[in-house]
Amino acid sequence: MPIVPQNGILQLKDNRLTDRVSRYPKTVIGRGQGTSAFCGGAFYLASKQLINAVNGYENYIQRKGVDEQVIDALLKACNVAIRTEKDVDYGLTITERTKALINEFTHKNAGGSIWELERYAQNHDIKGGYKLVDQFYEVLRLESFYRFESFIYFMERKRNWSKRFYYPRRKTLNIVAQDLEDLENRKIKFYGLSMPSRVGKSTICIFFLAWVALRRPNSHSAMGGHSGILAKGFYKELINLFTTEEYTFAELFAYWHPEYANASIPTDKSADEFTITLGDPDRFATVTCRGIDGTWTGAVDVSKDGYLYVDDLVRDREHSLSPTRMENTYQEYLNKMVDRKNDGARELMVGTLWNVLDPLERMRKQYEHDPQYRFRKIPALNENDESNFAYEINGFSTEYYRDMRDKLDNAEWMAKFMQQPYVREGLLYTDLRLFNGILPDGDFRRIGVVDVAWGGGDSLSMPIGAEYENGDVYIYDWVFNKGTKEVTIPLVVGRIIGNEIRQTRFEGNTGGDLYCQYVDEKLQEQDYKCSCTSRKAPNKVEKLSKIIAYSGDVKRKFIFLDTHRPTQDQMKKDSDLGVTRYYRNDEYQAAMDELSMFVSIGGNDHDDAADGLTQLEMFIENPNNTAKVEAAVNPFRRY
Repeated sequence: MPIVPQNGILQLKDNRLTDRVSRYPKTVIGRGQGTSAFCGGAFYLASKQLINAVNGYENYIQRKGVDEQVIDALLKACNVAIRTEKDVDYGLTITERTKALINEFTHKNAGGSIWELERYAQNHDIKGGYKLVDQFYEVLRLESFYRFESFIYFMERKRNWSKRFYYPRRKTLNIVAQDLEDLENRKIKFYGLSMPSRVGKSTICIFFLAWVALRRPNSHSAMGGHSGILAKGFYKELINLFTTEEYTFAELFAYWHPEYANASIPTDKSADEFTITLGDPDRFATVTCRGIDGTWTGAVDVSKDGYLYVDDLVRDREHSLSPTRMENTYQEYLNKMVDRKNDGARELMVGTLWNVLDPLERMRKQYEHDPQYRFRKIPALNENDESNFAYEINGFSTEYYRDMRDKLDNAEWMAKFMQQPYVREGLLYTDLRLFNGILPDGDFRRIGVVDVAWGGGDSLSMPIGAEYENGDVYIYDWVFNKGTKEVTIPLVVGRIIGNEIRQTRFEGNTGGDLYCQYVDEKLQEQDYKCSCTSRKAPNKVEKLSKIIAYSGDVKRKFIFLDTHRPTQDQMKKDSDLGVTRYYRNDEYQAAMDELSMFVSIGGNDHDDAADGLTQLEMFIENPNNTAKVEAAVNPFRRY
């Protein structure tokens, strides 16, 4: 009985979806002249009869719409194309069309998606469920050998909705599923995935290894982590997928491998060695789970059609803080794990990035420009400061992650949750001075400099500070924006006028002097007087030296906004008292995030935040005899 939502609650509508048509063309199962397709190393033909039949079904849909009969016919056509005629490419186009039509028909007649219909059947214990749901899963079964996402969906068919892994997480993990399918289809040969802990990265990869085992039960793959305990966990999860009634692996295995219909699943296993074999047993198992601290040489093989799956080689924070241990881990990874790969074997590396010396991060640095290598980072919070993992079931809310950010050291937060690793030994800007957003009483002057960027990945950096007579500089505002000049020039002009800045300097490199002219013209148009000058910056090597040389002065003199964001009540209270309280907006926070990751050793992806502060300190020390405004008789008097 189909359903429709009423006032947010699924209700029964009718005992049937539609009247069946009395006459409909039958699916033709035959071969003849048709179009060629390539699949699995051999050429196959989609029969002319099949193609004509499918075209006839489409004509019928155009004339009379979608009904159960045409869905039945298309389902049979999918089966013929994939299992009889072996034209997988053509078959998968029909399956995609069939799924779309099932969903369309369900929405029209039941008022919701096919998943909502299935959920309704589960929640109301409807015996036998709905035919439409069965038809949808039949399509998924036909796709399960070729589409990784379809495999996961079908694997969890018997599971209660409250226990399902993939569907509640699909919006975030869909891109990972597609990446893994590309890996299996040899569009890439290495896939690196970094995500925070407990969000499903390991589970989806274990599903992937199960899928590979379904496709090639006689291949050899290996799963490795930081310890034997972790390897044991991998083994148990994989065994659970293969053997429990909760999952449909045995059904799929018999469907795609009828030659093993009477064999036990798995055909061989060892709880002591953490090995699982699904096909014909030989010296090496289909999957071997092994910690990096275990025996690999002579005991593990990764065949040319198999995978090396490496997950969380860095045990914990303490492990990451030791450069020696990190280097040893990397060398063990190369000499024990990678060494077991045969020519043609592919690799999957997964983890939470603790450190720039993490093996995954080192691989990224070395191969990120190689099209055969793909690296995917999914941070805890997206560009809108909202959770990427607010799953429908067992997710992590935006509030949870923001609370963690407030509690953790910034470097640790950026590494564990935002997947921007650090090396503490080389961090330049540590133990920074902070203030609560309220500028102290006393005379000060407002100052700002502009490290120019034109878009394309770098950020325009304009730190704005209040300089007091004792030398303290309170950085209360910061323009930090990756936009083009059309975006950033109005921001810079607005901040200069809004903060009553009367003297500023622009980095003159790469057109910065021209940018300075643009800003000056806009200020003149608004009849605002400000001395705008530009100055050439040193080359990249000299720039790093300057940043390092001035970092001590920056840390000693500059005081930054703390992470506190006032509540509405606090803002109202401040307003009633006539208090101005500044706080970190998104651009200020982005600048601080980049600053906290800046290292004096190794490489930095960006230096915009650090360079902006360095230029500001250099400007304070030597304003380069730029024009003085009338109010600058006492430079610390408020403008």
